[in-house]
Amino acid sequence: MADTGHVATDGAPRRDFLMLATGAFAAVGVGAIAWPFIASLQPARDTLALATTDVDLAPITEGQAVTVMWRGKPVFVRSRTPKEIEEARAVAVNALPDPATDQSRVQREQWLVLIGICTHLGCVPSGQRATDTRGEYGGWFCPCHGSHYDTSGRIRKGPAPRNLDVPQYAFTSDTKIRIG
Repeated sequence: MADTGHVATDGAPRRDFLMLATGAFAAVGVGAIAWPFIASLQPARDTLALATTDVDLAPITEGQAVTVMWRGKPVFVRSRTPKEIEEARAVAVNALPDPATDQSRVQREQWLVLIGICTHLGCVPSGQRATDTRGEYGGWFCPCHGSHYDTSGRIRKGPAPRNLDVPQYAFTSDTKIRIG
């Protein structure tokens, strides 16, 4: 028989190439299937738009309070009077159910910013309007279960386990804040 010049091989290089090509094809396929699922976990544009809320403080007069929405929650912004500030700072912190100083709850003493949801069962306390019942301590009152909050949003009486929450916020100018 004549030698044709072919060398007998066991097919290893071809097999390695096929395994590599199959693995790469499978990885691309898994990525193509997983990408829409992973992308769906990102927050929607309308949700991102609600991530922050800007509030103009200029039209709010001393003693007045406004409610703005942030992430679907009411946020109470109150321009406190000197009397309200004095009352909040005169409280013995160790006598509070959820001890916190007034200074730890505000960035500027005149402006109090709170999430307006009772920490007991998630009701919205009254006290934002001048005609609302503000409870025994002049802050907010939750009529559902009788929680009383003071002029710093601290729980003073009733079943609520903790103070009204203070959201993350920052002053962007002397008359504007950004919540979130």
